[in-house]
Amino acid sequence: MKTSQEIGKPINRLEGNLKVTGAAKYAGEYNVGDLSHGYIANSTITKGKIIEIDESKAAAIPGVIAIITHKNRTKLPWFDMLYADMDAPPGTPFKPLYNENILYNGQPIALVVAETFETARYAASLLAITYEEEAFETELAAHLDEARDPKKGMATAIKPLPPTNKGDFEAAYKDAFARYEGEFTHGAEHHNPLELFATTAVYEGKGKLTVYDKTQGTSNCQLYIANVFSLHYNDVRVLSPFVGGGFGSGLRPQYQLFLCVMASLMLKRNVRVTMDRTQMFSFGHRPQTIQKTKFGANSEGIVTALNHTAIAETSQFEDYTEVVVNWGNMLYPAENTSLDYKLVPLDVFTPMDMRAPGGSTGMHAIEATMDALSYELNIDPMEFRLLNYSEVDASENKPYSSKELKECYKQGAEKFGWKNRASKPRATKRGNRLVGTGMSTGIWDVIALPAKAKAKFSKDGKLKVTSAVTDIGTGTKTIMTQIAADSFAVAIDDVTFDHGDSDMPMAPIQGGSYTTGVVGSAVKAACKALQKKVFKKAKNISDSPLSGLKITDVVFKNAAIYSKEDFSKFINYKDIVVADGKNWIAASKSNIPNLLELKKYTRAAHSAAFVEVEVDEELGIVNVTRAVTAVAAGKIINPKTARSQILGGMVWGISKALREESMTDHNLGKYMNTNLGEYHIPVHADIHDLDVVFVDEKDDIINELGSKGVGEIGLASMAPAIANAIFHATGKRINKFPIHFDDLM
Repeated sequence: MKTSQEIGKPINRLEGNLKVTGAAKYAGEYNVGDLSHGYIANSTITKGKIIEIDESKAAAIPGVIAIITHKNRTKLPWFDMLYADMDAPPGTPFKPLYNENILYNGQPIALVVAETFETARYAASLLAITYEEEAFETELAAHLDEARDPKKGMATAIKPLPPTNKGDFEAAYKDAFARYEGEFTHGAEHHNPLELFATTAVYEGKGKLTVYDKTQGTSNCQLYIANVFSLHYNDVRVLSPFVGGGFGSGLRPQYQLFLCVMASLMLKRNVRVTMDRTQMFSFGHRPQTIQKTKFGANSEGIVTALNHTAIAETSQFEDYTEVVVNWGNMLYPAENTSLDYKLVPLDVFTPMDMRAPGGSTGMHAIEATMDALSYELNIDPMEFRLLNYSEVDASENKPYSSKELKECYKQGAEKFGWKNRASKPRATKRGNRLVGTGMSTGIWDVIALPAKAKAKFSKDGKLKVTSAVTDIGTGTKTIMTQIAADSFAVAIDDVTFDHGDSDMPMAPIQGGSYTTGVVGSAVKAACKALQKKVFKKAKNISDSPLSGLKITDVVFKNAAIYSKEDFSKFINYKDIVVADGKNWIAASKSNIPNLLELKKYTRAAHSAAFVEVEVDEELGIVNVTRAVTAVAAGKIINPKTARSQILGGMVWGISKALREESMTDHNLGKYMNTNLGEYHIPVHADIHDLDVVFVDEKDDIINELGSKGVGEIGLASMAPAIANAIFHATGKRINKFPIHFDDLM
């Protein structure tokens, strides 16, 4: 007897129709009665104090309900821990409207609440602010001598600091047959999801709130709101069923949530606060980072010395860290290493995780250095990586839970046609365009966290599974439905997966490519727990065909339980529920990873990107004409949505390498291109032939599903491959991102 297998099918997004027809509602779109609107006023200085806020002109505008500042805000706790969240780094979390101090340019300093959005926005423009300015510093390169070690905290458990150095790097580098030394600079980048950050707070009375928020973690925001505003957790409900992109920007509660909730509680009415596009540049970002590398290899092409240092910016009040320098020795087993990562506090908002945080930054330096060293040795770049291939993580002397990177090289190279490339730079032209090809390795950690899900089966034959997890557009709803269908052995059309509601079983914030493995394992566990419960009830039915059998004696298929020995003895799930006399049978289960066992292994997804570029010889304009990314990420639950994730990462790689940059005027201490007209990202005309290869990879260690996640791995290898292809085309190695045409002229 066969049952339909949903895992592995390229199923369309189940919510796709709602999104393309506009029926899906986002945080700023819910129809709420008696709704007032808030507009945020932001600081125009970078550091100092507010001396006076003249509200008279703003308050005189008809329709203005309230103007909330640090002077008249509600009472707030002083204890820092109450402002922390699931993604908070060590330090003092930012407290909006806490006092008169200005910590960074664009800091929220007031909220104007009015009957309409337009009225609130206009009134906010009439606020007259008098400041006392102080000297500030926003330029990383000017303060490298002040770099210090990061403060340690809970975040370092997920974002480990560099491993201990080993061997004698200086001696090994000096004795190396071939050497390359490089400096790599990355400017700040800002998340720019299509959906603006918005919150709609519905005041339910007696300190109760229903909050619609753009977030990557409903449970995270629920805890934050309850802690900051001294509310009972059960009196705060946060919903976010649809999210128009996140990329990490919604991992932490953003300040519009704080201001909207404060206004709703103070005014005892429904309030909506929506940021504009410029305000989307006023909080977390990918940090400015300056890296240096020194790699040395012997005459056989084996890397013997590996040095990678990075200095990144953080705010003056929190120590945001990334895993930047750890990756090189995880991939390439040099016996002599020197790794270091430091921070420089600047007068900026705290940086925050942005798709492939640290990985996309560090892999550029590592893979460009490996590429340069391969040319020094006159070895094909891919062959050079294969020479230094390792089945173990040499940085911690651990085996990988699984690693099919070698197959990524092989299958990606074959799909791309790597063997046909010219070995020398500047050897191929098409008209006035230089043609080059480059490749790069990618790696991303597999993170294990606890999560919980609930499954219940109804007497009408429907399975409903719930979790507080959000779906930021990655296809989470679809793949969780597939997992549930297979785990409980029912048709996918009979399964509903509800999510994005803090009233549902708690889930971690959605990020780090761990949602499929973490929440998916909880969904599977809940469905298996429900099967056990249903089986127990089935045995108790009068004249049950399963009487006397153990759970090991039965098989669950096609929404029924069958005896393994005699398939004529079975009972349908529906009949069990009916016999139980209730509408539902339900079970909840948590996925608790065995961290002691998991720590014995390095757990990572891998990729190999192959890229072709054309560079206009006279104008320096770069065009990525084709690219292939081969990925090993364990079990692929849905090849269609997974492919979409990798393609999105590849497009972002083009953006990172050639377009994306938050430009700071350090004399003003502010970002200057705070709009999508001047913050350049790729458009359709920039994207050509992109392809994805998924390499088969079995992993029984990482989680119940054997799935590693694909959100980050598609980005990690793409941008370095572009930089390497540009070198192959032009003979110029540009070690800063983004690479502008004037660098190549």
